[in-house]
Amino acid sequence: GRRQRAAEAGAMQSALLLVLQHDGGRMERGSRRRSEAEDAEKGRMKRTIIKDWKTRLSYFLQNSSNSTKMKSKKVGKHRTYFRPSPEEAQLWSEAFDELLANKYGLAAFRAFLKSEFCEENIEFWLACEDFKKTKSPQKLTSKAKKIYNDFIETEAPKEINIDFQTKNMIAQSIQEATHTCFSVAQKRVYSLMENNSYPRFLESEFYQELCKKMPITRAAQGT
Repeated sequence: GRRQRAAEAGAMQSALLLVLQHDGGRMERGSRRRSEAEDAEKGRMKRTIIKDWKTRLSYFLQNSSNSTKMKSKKVGKHRTYFRPSPEEAQLWSEAFDELLANKYGLAAFRAFLKSEFCEENIEFWLACEDFKKTKSPQKLTSKAKKIYNDFIETEAPKEINIDFQTKNMIAQSIQEATHTCFSVAQKRVYSLMENNSYPRFLESEFYQELCKKMPITRAAQGT
């Protein structure tokens, strides 16, 4: 009668509780395994990012157009750049100019921009810096045309994002090239990098890696 039904109900509840506990334990273990797998994947991705960054950084240190060539044959053509101290790297966060003025910092920033597929901005800025230092009128004209062909004209291989009016102004000015041909475009690209790419660089794994307290090691050689 009633006792038997109560006993059966109790047995069913106990069995259900055991099933729930078993399923709960299995779900907990599954969740833990998923969490461990996700952590492992994040760690692998971080290591890959850092490895790719070091490869690009080495390339830009070796091929930096901003590097000064050694004139002395005794010293040789190659210059070795060392990883900056964390304190030195942290200075780059104080001002965009601090980053660009440091050869290692500039190479790191170029590597970061390459990872974001917008390295044409820093390459254009560097080309403009070189252009402004050019003294020969003949070289000034040839460099102006090359910069226009590489960065300014529509469908240029490294076309930068500037308005049509500025492009037209540059096209006219390079016919009789002066040191100010690209001033407006360079300022706009500088502002774009300072307000967009630079803050992201400071938050990136690239920059955080440089700010870590660790022994200074030999970096790649630059020319």
